Amino acid sequence: MSKIVEAAGGILYRRRNVEDDVAGSGTVRQDRTLPDGGAMDRMTDNDRTPRFDDIEVCLVHRPKYDDWSWPKGKVDPNESHLHAAVREIGEETGQAVALGPYLGEIEYPQAEEGSKQRHTKNYATNVNTKHILFWMATAISPVDKLKRTQALGPVHRADVGEIDDVVWLTPDKARKKLTHSTDKEILALFIDRLQEGAADAVPIIIVRHGKAEARKSWKGTDANRPITPRGAAAAFALSHELACYNPVRLATSPWIRCMETLETFSWQTGRDMVKLDPLTEDAFAADPAAAWECFRSEIDYALKHRAPTAICMHRPVIGGIFEHLRGLCASTSLAKRLIAKSPYMPTGSALALFAVATPQGPRIIDIQKVNPLVY
Repeated sequence: MSKIVEAAGGILYRRRNVEDDVAGSGTVRQDRTLPDGGAMDRMTDNDRTPRFDDIEVCLVHRPKYDDWSWPKGKVDPNESHLHAAVREIGEETGQAVALGPYLGEIEYPQAEEGSKQRHTKNYATNVNTKHILFWMATAISPVDKLKRTQALGPVHRADVGEIDDVVWLTPDKARKKLTHSTDKEILALFIDRLQEGAADAVPIIIVRHGKAEARKSWKGTDANRPITPRGAAAAFALSHELACYNPVRLATSPWIRCMETLETFSWQTGRDMVKLDPLTEDAFAADPAAAWECFRSEIDYALKHRAPTAICMHRPVIGGIFEHLRGLCASTSLAKRLIAKSPYMPTGSALALFAVATPQGPRIIDIQKVNPLVY
């Protein structure tokens, strides 16, 4: 019986200032951008590979294999790929990071871990394989790192025997430096994302409140109906996953079950919750347009202030918001991830939408499911 080792990692990137060719001019070249907000690409003379001069990516060197690759590692027991990616990138680069748009996945035989040419297809079905998921990632500030520590959990720097060097290179130079063909495939996906404007994407995370007490058995008002112990467990576990995106703005319907769902993350990070009255079930039923206007203003705020945002809402409100969000999606296939049928999302789960600003308004370029691991 073959065994699959699950792993996760990502491409940690940053913007850099590029000095003018005139030495000592003291000026900095302005970033060139595409109409959709992404960095301008150009081709190298040798291989015509897209190059983004204002972007640097982080490569790590593994002495055991003497290779240059992306930071990544195995998923621990009771850990999601999402969390493993944040932890492993942090351990191997020394940078506290938040995840961005999803890139893709690769799988190859474990026996080819250090090989320059890995077989990603046409290998025997009974061999042990390694399956890796990759995200874009950016470093967060020391203050943000401190605030989210309790929610995310510990991240320890990798031993020098595991990682002994870290370098930052432009994508075209990274392509030449990377040892493995599979890592070059992930770089190509990263370039595709940059062309979508993903370097400037901001997450807006829709959270559906944890499982609440049944309406028929609850004696109080609907606004005061709380989550169940099972719902509380999911809310607690969800905090571990939300931390991977580092939301700095927490917004919620003021009804108890929504506030209780974000309460743990709010307490762990010391970030206050902003109450949005138009997102209650009653307010939405009375004025769906006002609910959308409220949610849309949160998207605009997130993009303007570059503030990753989590918003907790109710099932009917989510369905109404989805109807508007589908029109903002970059593709039909992406829009289909916003389910058109109730209940839209499981209780105690989240969807991370990555939006970019364009001259035509916000555009959603990626949607990721975020599910808590309750064990």
